[in-house]
Amino acid sequence: MSLFKNIKRIRISFRHCLLFLFFLLITDCSKITSPSARENPTNALERARKNVNEGKGMSIGNILKRNKSTNYEFSTSNPMWRASLEVLDFLPLTVVDYAGGIIITDWYGDENSKNESLKITLRFLSNEVRSDSLKIIVHKKNCSINTNCTIKIINSLIAEELTISVLKKAAILSKDSKKN
Repeated sequence: MSLFKNIKRIRISFRHCLLFLFFLLITDCSKITSPSARENPTNALERARKNVNEGKGMSIGNILKRNKSTNYEFSTSNPMWRASLEVLDFLPLTVVDYAGGIIITDWYGDENSKNESLKITLRFLSNEVRSDSLKIIVHKKNCSINTNCTIKIINSLIAEELTISVLKKAAILSKDSKKN
């Protein structure tokens, strides 16, 4: 029995030796040198610039310089966005994402029709004040007494009226901003 244990120990130690030799062969010790103080600047900013120039690091400034075509526009400067929020100010909003160009209202129903409610989605296709730069979808939910609900996208006058009112308001806001 002891002979088998010794053979297993020899196999394990042999494997460890092979792994050690393998790692010695794949590592390149020629590049491991201690940098002298004369070659590296003592100032942190200069050291960082040197590293970036040598390809050893990265700089946020270099990342920003690469992409010069970005156009950052705030929501307050977009008349379509402002007009949409002003027109829908009576509705509870669930999603308002300027970066994604979407506004989604919560389900809204009036007191006369307790089993029906509407949800409105506005998608901005461009920042220009035009009728084809805004897509409005109206969802209608009908619920029976036992809370069995059906939801449908409807083509109603609500979407057309909202589009017209948003475009009118956006044209007024755009005109006022050009005056100022």
